[in-house]
Amino acid sequence: MTLIKKSIFFALSLLCYISFAQQKYTLSGTVTDKRSNESLIGVNIVVAQSGIGVSTNEYGFYSLTLPEGKHTVQISYLGFYTISREIDLHSDIRLNFQLSESSQQLDEVVVTENSGLENISSPQMSVNELSINTIKKMPVVLGETDILKSILLLPGVTNAGEAASGFNVRGGAADQNLILLDEATIFNSSHLYGFFSVFNPDAIKDIKLYKGGIPSRYGGRVSSVLDIFQKDGNSRSFHMNGGIGVLSSRLLAEGPIVKDKGSFLVAGRSSYAHLFLKFTDNDNAAYFYDLNTKISYRFNDNNSIFISGYFGRDVISIRNSFKNTYGNSIINFRWNHIFSDKIFSNLSLIYSDYYYGLRLDFVQFNWDSGIQNYNIKYDFKHYLNQDLKLYYGVNGAYYKFNPGEVTPTAENSGANYRKLDDKYALETAIYLDVEHSVSERFNLQYGLRLSSFYRLGQTNMNLYENGNPVIYNENYGIYEKAKPIGTETKSRKELIKTFTYPEPRASLSYKLNNNTSLKASYNRMAQYLHLISNTSSPTPLDVWAPSGKYIEPQLLDQYALGYFHDFKDGNYSLETEGFYKTIQNRIDYIDGADLIANNAIEQVILNGEARAYGLEFLLRKKKGRLQGWLSYTLSRSEQRTPARTPQETGINRGEWYNTPYNKTHDVSLTGSYTFNPKLTLGLNFIAQSGQPVTYPDGYYEYQGVHFPSYSGRNDETLPSYHRLDLSLTYTPKPEKEKGWQSEWVFGIYNLYNRRNAASITFRQDRETARNEAVRLSIFGIVPSISYNFKF
Repeated sequence: MTLIKKSIFFALSLLCYISFAQQKYTLSGTVTDKRSNESLIGVNIVVAQSGIGVSTNEYGFYSLTLPEGKHTVQISYLGFYTISREIDLHSDIRLNFQLSESSQQLDEVVVTENSGLENISSPQMSVNELSINTIKKMPVVLGETDILKSILLLPGVTNAGEAASGFNVRGGAADQNLILLDEATIFNSSHLYGFFSVFNPDAIKDIKLYKGGIPSRYGGRVSSVLDIFQKDGNSRSFHMNGGIGVLSSRLLAEGPIVKDKGSFLVAGRSSYAHLFLKFTDNDNAAYFYDLNTKISYRFNDNNSIFISGYFGRDVISIRNSFKNTYGNSIINFRWNHIFSDKIFSNLSLIYSDYYYGLRLDFVQFNWDSGIQNYNIKYDFKHYLNQDLKLYYGVNGAYYKFNPGEVTPTAENSGANYRKLDDKYALETAIYLDVEHSVSERFNLQYGLRLSSFYRLGQTNMNLYENGNPVIYNENYGIYEKAKPIGTETKSRKELIKTFTYPEPRASLSYKLNNNTSLKASYNRMAQYLHLISNTSSPTPLDVWAPSGKYIEPQLLDQYALGYFHDFKDGNYSLETEGFYKTIQNRIDYIDGADLIANNAIEQVILNGEARAYGLEFLLRKKKGRLQGWLSYTLSRSEQRTPARTPQETGINRGEWYNTPYNKTHDVSLTGSYTFNPKLTLGLNFIAQSGQPVTYPDGYYEYQGVHFPSYSGRNDETLPSYHRLDLSLTYTPKPEKEKGWQSEWVFGIYNLYNRRNAASITFRQDRETARNEAVRLSIFGIVPSISYNFKF
């Protein structure tokens, strides 16, 4: 009995000891830039002894649960000095850190900053993050730093050609990318039809591109998410910076409203090349301007608010012909609240508007269209413990679509007043994401998004026989518009159709060793909005249409498998991924579809399917004077619309055909070499397979006129694309940290003057009557110079 008592006493003592030894507390706080008090995203907070760590979220907040006792905590962020702190943890502690920017530029990492791919153990994959410093060192056309052009150098990302708007990710269309600026949706991301992006690099703090493994908090698009955050503004001192370029100039001002608590930021940008036309009595014009604003205020350690906005316009006019005006407007109110050391929340109220206007003087009428979006989001991040973190929240968005309105501007106008029917919709979602560290080697991220889409009533809606707005003419072997058999009217309070889809997400990583891991992911996503366009890249006139009675939502299933390896003491990294994705209900157009001012767009579209698959490789050099990366993508992107009945042929005979975004081979090399603190050389080289196109394979003659005939869609390709760009950045006084600081950037775009084909058209020679091919090239060699400054 005595032995039993001793055993029980020993077991209880051991249990008490274990319980005492396992007592844990939470270390939390924010990390900011010491100079500006700007919050820093993705800062690593790591315990030196155990390797346990966490990264700051989009607002600079972190939470780390540790055993009681003394710990050495290291706080590191690329481009900033690493600091180390001794922490004696006997209770929950709120501790804020401030980092100083490193003046030693030679060791700065220029490829990516703190991306999920850089963390070997993280289950997050298919993500790339670029720093603004990286982007500004890349050579670009006409010297204009461009965020969208920079991401084209990443694996799996292309566009429809030189000076084309938008971008394509893993063989997806441009409308399948969700582009967010401070959480607000941007519906058109380009200035001047694609020559520049709408994002002012001076006002941007963080850029992250999700190509796969997309967390459950994102939804509404099936290809990618480009998440961009603006700077908060300097709350310590007033500063200005800007630049003067060949085509445009920019200026940013920031400073404190209340020191260390509140700040403001105002950034403006405008092009002025059209002003030189005035000296030649040329009334034509093509210019843009945009404005970024932000106000931030921290009431206390637990509550901060942010009010941010963006307003941009493009104006293109030709004397006595037409004037085109279009652009985005957004405003966002956000409230950050920390409920406890383990629960962080963000509430966002967002308004977004895209407007398109066209004045046609020669026929005397105006055309107006656009889309308005009201959005509310409430997101939470819950740090349960060091091994388990939860992300959860709700989202609701209301849409108003204006497909077009024609207004005569004179009594003798060539057009009558016409208003296409407005469309309305409501999209809601609730989501949960879990980050789960199962063991030191095995980590999971899994979640579920439950999305719903409610197509609301509109003034008039066509009804068709058998509910089919597109019919097949067996005599001619073509698809044609069906004639409506009546119309139906519903109020905005009534529902036309409702869709609800669960969207599961899962990612995992397994560490083979400290430098190597394997990763896998699965995504299902639903897209309820569709861009109605028959061009390969978006244009300002493109019209968005909601899913409804005749248009089904697009549904994505994507699988990815990757291998990630760091070597040479972290100086180099290799990232490889294979992916396969399918998309249901991808819109296709019948031959001869008319899309402009079509009040019954359902009469010219069919639901098809798409698929894309490929391999991506990214080799990076991350330290030293020479830094950069080499990427290669081998992929295929296809689409088909099979016959609905045995009597039909389907589009392209129901066979798979290349999408306009298919690029079989895509190689990108980018790098920079720092000769000394004053001189830095930048280089880009791009080589791609030609873009798929449809050429005539013959012609027939009728009454002396030649008419082309076509076979399959996108059976041919343009010639391969390649070019080399160089830039040289000269900083006269790099050691200067106060007062006026400046740099000169000299660039050459397309160094060897490659005349890449943007398109090839066919025409009949007037003298010989023979058909001939005509190549259109956008750019040859383009030199540039720009001057940047700050004070």
